[in-house]
Amino acid sequence: MPIHYLRSFTSIERTERANLRLGRALTLIAGAANAGGFLAVGQYTSHMSGVVSSFADNVALGESSLALGAVSSVLAFASGAATSAILINWGRRRSAHSVYALPLLLEATLLLCFASLGGNLEHHHVLAVPVTVALLCYVMGVQNAMITKISRAEIRTTHMTGIVTDLGIELGKALYWNRGVPPDASRHVAADKQRVRVLASLLGMFLLGGTLGAIAFRHFGFASAVALSLLLVMLAAVPLTDDLRGRPGRDLV
Repeated sequence: MPIHYLRSFTSIERTERANLRLGRALTLIAGAANAGGFLAVGQYTSHMSGVVSSFADNVALGESSLALGAVSSVLAFASGAATSAILINWGRRRSAHSVYALPLLLEATLLLCFASLGGNLEHHHVLAVPVTVALLCYVMGVQNAMITKISRAEIRTTHMTGIVTDLGIELGKALYWNRGVPPDASRHVAADKQRVRVLASLLGMFLLGGTLGAIAFRHFGFASAVALSLLLVMLAAVPLTDDLRGRPGRDLV
């Protein structure tokens, strides 16, 4: 791949096209990690709605250990998001090229940790499973906060609820009957075709990532996370190299 193309994924100079390109790549990775994580520990870790609901259910059922596990998952996700924000703001203060690459490098390192935990699950199930769940939730928090900041909250990668909701809204607009309303009138309702393409591509990438992640985990186990880690390193490598070489950066607004 050309260096300038790789640099565009996490460059400090952002465009909508670059944000979408990065968003699609990260959505693929999130889908794969979410599916592989489920096969590993029997729990999805990319979205917190189900985790919070499970906390309420387990409190009502008196399952204190499971409720505590749900709390730790939420805290891990929030901690990951906080860490991502700290890294980005730290990089911005130093006008670094790797402002957005640092969270990805951290995510890559943590996925390698996830791969290394595989050998301990059978022998230390009671301790290793909660740690693995918390680790994956932390990873998802890091990634989601990073793409949220970089796209100004227009793109999410780790959960599809908002994307499916927005697709439904655009579908409702497309099906709306504009009887007697000219196409150029302000009251005319029409779907945003570009937004539909963006949303559908993100949903498709999450689905593709989930499918590939499940297949890879089934055949290669925890080692499949190494491929995700290498992909993240590839996305982050060029800006990090720019900083190591002392290439002049610029101040971010």
